[in-house]
Amino acid sequence: MKHRILVIDDEAAIRDSLRMILEYEQYDFVGAASGPDGIAAIKRERPDLVILDIKMPGMSGLEALAEIRKADEQVPVAMISGHGTVTDAMQATRLGAFDFIEKPFTSERVLVTVAKGLELRELRQENRELKLAMESRYEIVGQSPALRAVLESVKRAAPTNATVMLLGESGVGKELVARTIHRNSPRAGQRFVQVNCAAIPEELIESELFGHEKGSFTGATEKQIGKFEQADRGTIFLDEIGDMSARTQAKVLRVLQEQEVERIGSARTIEVDVRVIAATNKDLEAAIQRSEFREDLYFRLNVIPIVVPPLRERPDDIPALVQYLARRTSEEHNLKPKRFDAKALEALRRHRWRGNIRELRNAIERLMIMVPGDVVRLEDLPKEMREEGGRTMPAETPGDAAGAGSAPAAPPGAAETLKEFKDAAERTFLVQKLRENNWNISKTAELIDTPRSNLYKKLEQYGIRQEGDG
Repeated sequence: MKHRILVIDDEAAIRDSLRMILEYEQYDFVGAASGPDGIAAIKRERPDLVILDIKMPGMSGLEALAEIRKADEQVPVAMISGHGTVTDAMQATRLGAFDFIEKPFTSERVLVTVAKGLELRELRQENRELKLAMESRYEIVGQSPALRAVLESVKRAAPTNATVMLLGESGVGKELVARTIHRNSPRAGQRFVQVNCAAIPEELIESELFGHEKGSFTGATEKQIGKFEQADRGTIFLDEIGDMSARTQAKVLRVLQEQEVERIGSARTIEVDVRVIAATNKDLEAAIQRSEFREDLYFRLNVIPIVVPPLRERPDDIPALVQYLARRTSEEHNLKPKRFDAKALEALRRHRWRGNIRELRNAIERLMIMVPGDVVRLEDLPKEMREEGGRTMPAETPGDAAGAGSAPAAPPGAAETLKEFKDAAERTFLVQKLRENNWNISKTAELIDTPRSNLYKKLEQYGIRQEGDG
C-alpha cells in the first residue's frame, strides 16, 4: 500500500515540485493551500506524513502545527521554509515537528526527510501497540462490590502525588493496583519502577534503591544508578515494604522527607521527584509494636491506605477472571482457545484460593495447556478444586456443593484438654461474630479488635468457611 504524504504550502509551485518528487517515488500525494485546508485534509485523508510550510498567510505553519497535533498527535510533521530562523526551528520542534527543511531543497533532501518521518511513524505505532499490550497485561478484572471500592479509591488517589499504601495478602494483585494508579496519574508518561524489597539480599538493597559509586565497596566495579533516581519524575513501587531492615527504613524515610538521595560512596545529594506507592502483606502496626518497623516511616507511607481484598471476598469476579486469564494464556502460548463449562466455573468460583489471583492464574495456565479438548470440564480440574469442604462436588449438579462445609469443631464441653477447649471456644466465637456481620471480614476484624491478617489465619486454622458455617 502506498504511503500518503500531505503537503501544506500556499505556493502552488512548491506543491507541484513536491508532487513530482513524491509521485516519482510512488508516494500518494495530497496537497493543501492553507492551514485550515490542511487540517481538514488530515481529518479526511489520514496521511502517513505531513510536510508543512512555516510561513503562510492567515494561519501560520506554527499555528497549523498546533492544530494538527490536536487532530492527530501521531502523524509525523516536517516543516519547510525559505525564511527559517533558529527561533522558528526551536518552536516547531517544541510543537512536535521532527525535521526542518530550508528552501530551496533538493529531491534527495526531501526523500531523506520522508523516509525518516515514515520510520518514525512506524516506531510510534509499534510503541503504541506495545504500550496497549502491556496495559492489557495489567488489567484489573471484575465488578464485585469489594473490587469497585478499591477502584473508587484508586480513582481518587491517582490524580494526586500522595503516597499510597496497598495492603493485602500475597497474590491479590497489589502490583496491578499500583500500575493502575500510575497509569491514571499525571506521571503516566514517566517511568514506573518496581522494587521487591523481600527479593533483594539485605547487603544489596541500599545499593539497589540509592545507587553506588564505582569502588565504593568490594565488587562495585561500575557506578550504579539507584531505583529512586531511575524513577525521577515517575513512580516507584516498593513491594513487600515490611521486609526492609531498620537501616534501609531510615534511608527511605529521608528520601520521603527531603526528596533527595545519596549514593553509597558519594557525599553529594541528588534531588529526586518521585511518587511512592508501597505495598505489604504484613501487619505493620503489629511490626511497630515489636520494634520491627519504624512508626514515623509507617505514617509517611500510610497517607492513603487501600486494602486490596483477597479472591475469596470477591468470588463473583472469578468467572470473568477465568475467561480473561484463559484468553491471555491462549495468546501467550499460541494455544487454541478453550471455554470452561458451567460446572467447572462453579467449582473454580467456590474454591478457596489461598494464593489468590496468582494461584488462579497458574491453575488456568495449567488447564489451558494440559486439557486436550476444546472445553474444560469439572472432571478436568484437580481433585482439590472439585472438593468443597471435604466433599467432592458431584458432576451432575454444581449447586449441591453449596451446603457442604467444614465439620464444626467439637463443642467446648466435649474437649478433653485445655487447648481443645480454647480452640473450640475461639472457633465458636469467630463463627458467631462473622454471622453477625454477614461474613464481612474487615468489619468483623475491626469489631473484635484484631488485625485482618490475624483473622484470616484463624479462619484457615479452624477451617471456618461461609459455605459450611454460614
